[in-house]
Amino acid sequence: MLYREAGQFRTSYAEDGRIFPIRQDRIGFALLLLVFGVAVPLLANEYWLKAILTPVLIFSLAAIGLNILTGYAGQLSLGSAAFMAVGAFAAYNFILRVDGMPFLLALALAGLAAALVGVLFGLPSLRIKGFYLAVATLAAQFFIVWVLVKFPWFSNYSSSGVVTAQEVVILGYAFVSPEARYVLTFAVVAVLALAAKNLVRSATGRAWMAVRDMDVAAQVIGFRLMRTKLLAFAVSSFYCGVAGALYAYTYIGTVEPEGFNLDLSFKILFMIIIGGVGSIMGSFLGAAFIVLLPILLDNLVPALFGNALGAGFVSNLQLMIFGGLIIFFLIVEPHGLARLWQIAKEKLRLWPFPH
Repeated sequence: MLYREAGQFRTSYAEDGRIFPIRQDRIGFALLLLVFGVAVPLLANEYWLKAILTPVLIFSLAAIGLNILTGYAGQLSLGSAAFMAVGAFAAYNFILRVDGMPFLLALALAGLAAALVGVLFGLPSLRIKGFYLAVATLAAQFFIVWVLVKFPWFSNYSSSGVVTAQEVVILGYAFVSPEARYVLTFAVVAVLALAAKNLVRSATGRAWMAVRDMDVAAQVIGFRLMRTKLLAFAVSSFYCGVAGALYAYTYIGTVEPEGFNLDLSFKILFMIIIGGVGSIMGSFLGAAFIVLLPILLDNLVPALFGNALGAGFVSNLQLMIFGGLIIFFLIVEPHGLARLWQIAKEKLRLWPFPH
């Protein structure tokens, strides 16, 4: 009875088209922001903030970027980590080479730099699609990492190719503690996630979904395929670029090309498959699942079997579970965890009545 919408009347199109038309959803979203924005930084310990919550937020942002491209626009991509690398190195060089560059401005410029690179590698989508487009974006993954390694200017001529990220300072305040960095990451991710939610509900988002469902029919009824596809690549790469800059500055503290390898691209792809393709909330659920599952297995398996299995078996067990879950969600529930949550909400709206 707590999730009933009886008595909640919508008398205009603006009210009916809100992101959260049901009052309980608005209250729950506000409580969620208060819990993760205020209570968590005050109550969580350093390990949870640095090793779990901050990477979950960053990977959620990268997953949102890939979900915009793959889930909403229907363009397959295997180069998300490369666009994250562009954002990380762009932010590093903007702050390094421009005196007095504000961090938030560098963050935005890093996203724009990644968007430009994304548009460049999105040009093949005008002629190819499906598996062939995935191979083209896979080439971007290797090419971008090769460029960052081959040209030492990007890493300020560091002999190892690994550079330390500069201190994050906004309005004279240095974000040094895990609590401060978590709050900064949470604020950026919350704003961009809300922007993405509004974007996919706009005319641009409907154009992406029309191209995803059938690009020929979308072109016949007036959608401009080149503009729509390239815009999807640009917005997706922008989100991945900002996520890459946050990954370097608020999480690991270093900038290096090998930190954005192909494994990271596949990990982000697994996030949207398990969380839900074409769902902003699914990006958060998938990122949390992918980050928390290895930690859970590392603690659960030794507790159940002791040291008899060995560390190698535990790591292989993680890969087997990942593969099994991906196959499970592709067959049983292609829309992932987000769809399961949607079904649960529908049940709550009808409970205790069967129909």
